[in-house]
Amino acid sequence: MKQLITPISEEAISGLQVGDTVEISGYILCGRDAVLPKVIKMIEEGTAGDLGVDLKGQVIFHTAVSPAGVGPTSSNKLEIESSIAPLSAAGIKLHLGKGELHPETIEALDRYNSVYAVIPPVTALLGSKTTEKRVVAFPELGMEALHLIKVDKYPAIIGAAHGRSIYEK
Repeated sequence: MKQLITPISEEAISGLQVGDTVEISGYILCGRDAVLPKVIKMIEEGTAGDLGVDLKGQVIFHTAVSPAGVGPTSSNKLEIESSIAPLSAAGIKLHLGKGELHPETIEALDRYNSVYAVIPPVTALLGSKTTEKRVVAFPELGMEALHLIKVDKYPAIIGAAHGRSIYEK
């Protein structure tokens, strides 16, 4: 089990391979289809600094944050998967979610030395490993707002890295 602490370095990402199991600790961002297009717009407009969170070395978990806990949503939803390349270009190093990504997305991850990890849908387990949470932006979206959470040893499996995917046939 490899330990990753946010912010994640370029070297740590370079050392990950498809199928590696990791535990992620530190602050990570949470967002899904309602908020990620808004974050991409901020990046394009040059206002992402207004989030108050540095995207470099960061993790984004494709989830909403609700009283029931957190659990992955499908990363291959159009609004989510289309955010992976621009977020990686902006410094996101690890995308957490579930589901198979398109080959073009896997290539973009490789281009920006970012990876995708699948996380099992176990909201109770993840809830117990979430130690802090706060809304960073777009509070009007409720549980789908952009959240910053602090995690301790989130388990995940690297699903795409260096041009390869765990889903290769």
